[in-house]
Amino acid sequence: GELYVSERLDREELCGEALTCSISFEALVDNPLNVFHVEVAIQDVNDNAPQFPKENMHFDIVESTPPGARFAVGAAEDADVGSNSLQGYELEANRYFAVEVKEKQGGRKFAELVLRRPLDRESEQSLRLVLTALDGGNPPRSGTAQLYINVTDANDNAPVFAYDRYRVSLREDAPAGSMVLNVSATDADAGINAYITYGFGKMPAKVLQKFLVNSESGTITLQKALDFEEARGYTLLVEARDGGGLVAHCEVEVEVLDVNDNAPEITLLSVSSPVPEDSPVGTVVALVNVNDPDFGEDGQVGCELSGEAPLSLVASSGGSYKVNNAAGAQVLRVLARDADAGANGRVSYWLEGGSAGEAAPPVSVEARSGAVYAQRSFDYEQCREFAVAVRAQDGGVPARSSTATVRIFVLDRNDNAPRVLWPTAAAAGAETPPFEVVPRSAEIGYLVAKVVAVDADAGRNAWLSYELLQAPEPALFRLGPQSGEVRTARAVSERDAAKQRLVALVKDHGQPALSATATLHVVLAESLQEALPELSDRDPVSELTSNLNVVLAVALAVVTVLFIFTVILTFFFKC
Repeated sequence: GELYVSERLDREELCGEALTCSISFEALVDNPLNVFHVEVAIQDVNDNAPQFPKENMHFDIVESTPPGARFAVGAAEDADVGSNSLQGYELEANRYFAVEVKEKQGGRKFAELVLRRPLDRESEQSLRLVLTALDGGNPPRSGTAQLYINVTDANDNAPVFAYDRYRVSLREDAPAGSMVLNVSATDADAGINAYITYGFGKMPAKVLQKFLVNSESGTITLQKALDFEEARGYTLLVEARDGGGLVAHCEVEVEVLDVNDNAPEITLLSVSSPVPEDSPVGTVVALVNVNDPDFGEDGQVGCELSGEAPLSLVASSGGSYKVNNAAGAQVLRVLARDADAGANGRVSYWLEGGSAGEAAPPVSVEARSGAVYAQRSFDYEQCREFAVAVRAQDGGVPARSSTATVRIFVLDRNDNAPRVLWPTAAAAGAETPPFEVVPRSAEIGYLVAKVVAVDADAGRNAWLSYELLQAPEPALFRLGPQSGEVRTARAVSERDAAKQRLVALVKDHGQPALSATATLHVVLAESLQEALPELSDRDPVSELTSNLNVVLAVALAVVTVLFIFTVILTFFFKC
């Protein structure tokens, strides 16, 4: 029954960039025939060094570029995950440039060159710098790229995109050649310096294979078919370059919409044929596995048997189903042997009884066959295991008997949905729901709140994941999929609405998964007093002031009474 590694495991080949990696398969056990779901977690080792898409990168930078200007270098790729993945960048020491790391949505780290002092083409026409990408392994691995910087003559105005970030949704069945989006940039210069060409920035090769941008019009088209099961979205880095060499960048976030384009796949794992006519109820006749790679409701499958036969389907683990002759409640069968003959060797089975006041046992035993049946439905959350004593007694005089203990382990089913502890729902009759105040000066990564939920189930059925289901500004907040922490994904701007309503989805890992939602109200304000007018159409400041006046009046009355009582008590003792 021990499992061994039969060949070298390559985590990157198996799971790619996924944070967790596991191999699932079914283990068949014979006599009696059954199936067990096995899941092996593959842990990452630092066997991959960071690599840049290009070993040599060329930049044309005008000499009048002011200090503080930034130039996107792109991201190195590291097939490892976690702490073994890409952690940062280092730039060769020089007088002009420094490197800063920017983290995009999804945790990808991009490098940006930052100009620290003005360039002078007359004194230095070009620079060659070495950029190093480091991972977090022990020892760390690294990769390098050569940066060739050409200092050009002045071009006063750089191109400006209409938006810093574009968003578009595209169905996964969109044909190749479909238009994705048209980006547009303008340049205040004239002549050749105002002539703009479009192109993609430094991006992974698999992204460049999917999309194409027209250098003249800025129209982005689909070059290769999408697959939601392969990637649920892409971030495109588009650059606009004028005739003088100045470059502007924008991001295009492409969301891939799932389409029910995969039919369920049925695999016959095992079958026992022929089946004896005296097979007991609950005998497993065959094992089948059903899988649908689609997402959400499109990936949920239901199985049924067609035709007339005394068989039914029983769901097992990992998308497997058991076929048996009429679903019964038999748990197991006990067997005792007696070497005597005749009545002296005829064995009968009984449960060892308790006192009259005890509750009825959860199982019963058939006297002749020794079959143990469930008397009622089991509840894993109430009782995870129990034991009963079965007595086997012969028919002799005097009768002889022996006992055995049957220990039954109850398996968990995903019958409990997650329960949200925070944020709590607004109480009935409450005028103002619970809310969080986020200052408009909050920086990226500011902790807004933490969604807290529990699940009464166990194992995978109790593993919870979080995702942002609804938000007025999807790019303003992000929700940690494992921690449930709500943080700002970018700096708050004046254009953001003061009142934000976020809906978070909490989902377990059961089959099928159960979920719950939590609503979080966020007010963008520097103080509580500034936030109160945003909570309702009424005048909450006046209401709060009225309530404070009542509290102050009561407090003043109490203090006055205490003062008078103190004076009387002092006078009494003095007298």
